Amino acid sequence: MKRTPPRTDLRDPAVRPGGAAADAYAVAAAGLLVLAAALVGTHLQNRYGTLRVGWPPLVGGWMPHAGPGTPAALAVAVAVVAYGPSLTARLPWRPLLLAVWGGALAWTWSLALVDGWQRGVAGRLTTRHEYLQVIDRFQDVPETLRDFHAHILIGAPDNWPAHVAGHPPGATLTFVLLDRIGLGGGAWAGAFVVTAGTTAAVAVLVTVRRLAGEDLARRAAPFLVLAPAAVWTGTSADGWFAAVAAWALALLALAVTGRRPAWTGLGAGLLFGVTVYLSYGLTLVAVIAAAVLLLGARRLRPLPYVAAGFLVVPAVFTALGFDWWEAYRLLVTRYYQGAGGVRPYGYWVWANLACTVLVVGPATVAGLRRGGGVLLGTARAALLRGPAPRLALLAGSALLALLIADLSGMSKAETERIWLPFALWLLPACSFLPGPRGWLAGQAALALLLNHLVLTGW
Repeated sequence: MKRTPPRTDLRDPAVRPGGAAADAYAVAAAGLLVLAAALVGTHLQNRYGTLRVGWPPLVGGWMPHAGPGTPAALAVAVAVVAYGPSLTARLPWRPLLLAVWGGALAWTWSLALVDGWQRGVAGRLTTRHEYLQVIDRFQDVPETLRDFHAHILIGAPDNWPAHVAGHPPGATLTFVLLDRIGLGGGAWAGAFVVTAGTTAAVAVLVTVRRLAGEDLARRAAPFLVLAPAAVWTGTSADGWFAAVAAWALALLALAVTGRRPAWTGLGAGLLFGVTVYLSYGLTLVAVIAAAVLLLGARRLRPLPYVAAGFLVVPAVFTALGFDWWEAYRLLVTRYYQGAGGVRPYGYWVWANLACTVLVVGPATVAGLRRGGGVLLGTARAALLRGPAPRLALLAGSALLALLIADLSGMSKAETERIWLPFALWLLPACSFLPGPRGWLAGQAALALLLNHLVLTGW
């Protein structure tokens, strides 16, 4: 049965036309931030060589090119811009979720193939810094986990490649397990990351619907499909990390809004445990989780189940001999032994935000501006009642997590991939925007330009 499109209430500060000028100012300011990061970064890199990136503020190099994915990417962009808003308004909910995943898959695959099969997919996770370089060293998994700490520091015997040392072993074990079941090599790893990573869009939609209502979730849907973030979700392991974190939050949202929180709470806790053993920085997902709990009607009831599920993964890794806290302590030392000790904090603390603008696109910038206006214009007593302030609070929690990561100094550069798990939760703010087709066109144009003009590092 077809669904009647939601009626836009022009009295709602989130969607009234009078905010168009302010949207333009916000987008212009974000554009100036990106321009400043590019100009200042290029000067610093050329003069001092301390940024350690090829095309500031992004990791990559200027290389105009096209590839087999170019026609498909253009076709997907045109289709989503033309038909996305109307389809997402009318499709029944479950077919909508499948359509969003299918659209995200098509968009991400086509962007990845702009760089060609080998360079864009099969070879991405096989470079000297990546996880597939050490698969053979995990023949005896318990023994490798017990000895993992001894190879983190630069100068240690057989020190781990940068990405292996920079993450808990759960990240590498993902690809070890793929190899064990016969899906070894870069092609299978790339296909897995794209397939799993794009499910994050579905998880975000499920969460938004539960916490802020179906209408806002439907408005957000085409923006989750046509996200510039797909440039880095494709075959970056951080796309996989983002999906695990997103599903942990989605299950938590189901637990705090449903009548039977046991299984969803246990599942959420289990995935939160997996998340922190994929990336140390994803402990900051707790900030978004706190917002989900705050917005849930049954915010305390599922907590025992969440805690029980969460304890499983740390218990297993600890029993096998891996000490998360000791490994993190060594990682901080390793970080400053390498590029992290050279890259200037004074530049990256604001240039990281320019990277985020490129990841989430101009529509998200305007949506966040409107979301901020919703929060400022909502009385404290009504903050958790209306759909718009609830969504604004959820997106705001992701922005807060991102800012904490920024100020920590442990995210100097490479944030176009590292912050994917937080950036995805900023995209639903686009549901506040009227006239979605123009904004979607802007999102698509940014992603296409980036993918065709810059050979990204991930």
